[in-house]
Amino acid sequence: MQAELGESVSYRLALGKDGIDLNQFIGRPVTLRFTGKIACVHCGRDTKKSFSQGYCYPCFVSLAQCDMCILKPEKCHYHQGTCREPEWGETFCFQPHYVYLANASGIKVGITRQTQIPTRWIDQGAIQALPIMKVASRYVSGLVEVAIGRYVSDKTSWQQMLKNNTAPADLCAKRDELLSLCREELADISARFGDSAIEYLPNAESVDIAYPVQRYPAKVKSFNFDKQAEVRGVLEGIKGQYLLFDTGVINVRKFSGYQIEFWVD
Repeated sequence: MQAELGESVSYRLALGKDGIDLNQFIGRPVTLRFTGKIACVHCGRDTKKSFSQGYCYPCFVSLAQCDMCILKPEKCHYHQGTCREPEWGETFCFQPHYVYLANASGIKVGITRQTQIPTRWIDQGAIQALPIMKVASRYVSGLVEVAIGRYVSDKTSWQQMLKNNTAPADLCAKRDELLSLCREELADISARFGDSAIEYLPNAESVDIAYPVQRYPAKVKSFNFDKQAEVRGVLEGIKGQYLLFDTGVINVRKFSGYQIEFWVD
């Protein structure tokens, strides 16, 4: 789903040539049906099984964007000469990244490229987010995330996020606390990569994010197109990459590349 930040997040489902604006259907009965066809989001070939949110197996094992270092940037192995696609790595990984704090199921640390702000925060279902530093590369951002991650989570509990059991927090105060705790680790990273490797953002402001949700689920039941072809219910809201029905929830991104039929009763 494509998302745009506003007074409330606006969602658009990438379905068909033009896509579908989803917010207009909240409060109405909606049906999604998986036709049984899956196409790789990279090469377009038909595949019986999707890997890493939309890739066929050959792409999954050959593309740099599917390598483990995408999930764990601190494990980057470009300098060892073993990057799957060095040119891709130079384009996407050797560019400035942002380290941020987000409040989704509690405060967490994360990293993203500038082009993914605020999309990354929305995808995680954060109700607040704050960029705390700009760093020279994805590898450096991974090292910083690991350092800060010793004192705060680097993961979101999607069940708690969907229940909306998250209280607003003072992210600026938390930033100052974490930077103080990590002072030595961050100094070591700067000494290793140079003073320009980390740029602190003391004047950045926290961003508040509201989602188009009529009712949050008390219990979270997750749908899976690999187990049932049809999902039906009243669409009660959208948060992160999840559609919230009165019958359960579904992570739309998980099924990238799946051919889906969509209709409103």
